[in-house]
Amino acid sequence: MIKIGAGSLNEVFEELEREKGISKEVVISSLCDAMVAAYKKHMRVKEIENIEAFLDEQSGEIGIFKGKTVVNSVEDPDNEISLAEAKEIDESVELGDEVKLEVTPEQFGRIAAQAANQVLTQRIREAERNLVLNEFMEKKGTLITGIIQKIDDRRNVIVNIGKIDAIMPRKEQIPGEYYKPGNRIRVFVLNVKETTRLPQVIVSHAHAEIVRELFELEVPEIEDGIVEIKSISREAGYRTKIAVWSNDPEVDSVGACIGPRGSRIQTIVSELKNEKIDIVRYSQDPVEYIVNALSPARVISVDIMADDEYAHEALVVVPDDQLSLAIGREGQNVRLAHKLTNWKIDIKSASQMEQAETQNINNYEYSEEPESPEEDDVMNSEELQEEIEEEMNQQALDESDIEEVSQEQVEEE
Repeated sequence: MIKIGAGSLNEVFEELEREKGISKEVVISSLCDAMVAAYKKHMRVKEIENIEAFLDEQSGEIGIFKGKTVVNSVEDPDNEISLAEAKEIDESVELGDEVKLEVTPEQFGRIAAQAANQVLTQRIREAERNLVLNEFMEKKGTLITGIIQKIDDRRNVIVNIGKIDAIMPRKEQIPGEYYKPGNRIRVFVLNVKETTRLPQVIVSHAHAEIVRELFELEVPEIEDGIVEIKSISREAGYRTKIAVWSNDPEVDSVGACIGPRGSRIQTIVSELKNEKIDIVRYSQDPVEYIVNALSPARVISVDIMADDEYAHEALVVVPDDQLSLAIGREGQNVRLAHKLTNWKIDIKSASQMEQAETQNINNYEYSEEPESPEEDDVMNSEELQEEIEEEMNQQALDESDIEEVSQEQVEEE
């Protein structure tokens, strides 16, 4: 056995558990595996059966032991031991039992220490990586608070979130936002990637779910399940639309999110650096939902053009003075309403609709005019005159025949 010292071991165990969060059991297992690996290297063999290391925590000693089966007649000395020899080690053994024999080489301490250091360091890194990976896998899809460390050469923001530094790529940053090292920041854990070293955590400051998390923190009715967030559409740094629904008829979903004198919504707006937030009342009626989503613009009418599993299209008519407001700056309002409702929205002003209807009426009237006859169907004057003369001659012959018949009848009488 190799004397390590119980006091030294306990100090190492406590330090690793305190600083790295690695339990004593993991350290002991890693240390024993390191001793076995060092023994195999010392014996210059890759595989040895029934070899294991054992650590006595009370005495602080560690050694290498080989298991041998108790038999009457030894045929394989490397793996078998006679009953008589086994009785000298343990009087209670019987045939077929396994006896552990210490095989720790002499002068093995230095070799074991070098090998144990390498293996133990590797195992501790693996254990630390797994701990961090499991921790942030559980935090994936949630909001956490970190401290901005620096901005790297690629303009990525490095945020410390505890045991690890997370990366906020440029596309996950709010446009125009200044990220100062040392400032605290709330970020959304977007993804966790496993690497050979510590896991890589990707965070976002522009994700729509940040708004959901902030509302859940500030609005007790949402946390209690009375008010539900049905949908969120966000263009980070500019504007957000959020659709809410109340499961209690006595609770106003929009009023609950705004709070007394706007206290709740103001806290969220301040957290998002004065980003505009439109709270929309959700409705199962698509017409009402679209009208609410286009607020603050007033709507005259909504016509459902298509409503099936493949397409959701609606035509919205607004007053002339509301057209620019309904569309929004660079189409932002209608774009957010489309993302919020999942409906394709075509907006027209009242005058545009009147003009389109007038044009449709004119096109309809034009299509109802009789078509001009083709040249082949038009008779010239000579053909017409000949046809009239033939009809008159035929009529005269018919009249003369009638007179002759009448004269014959008179003579007969």
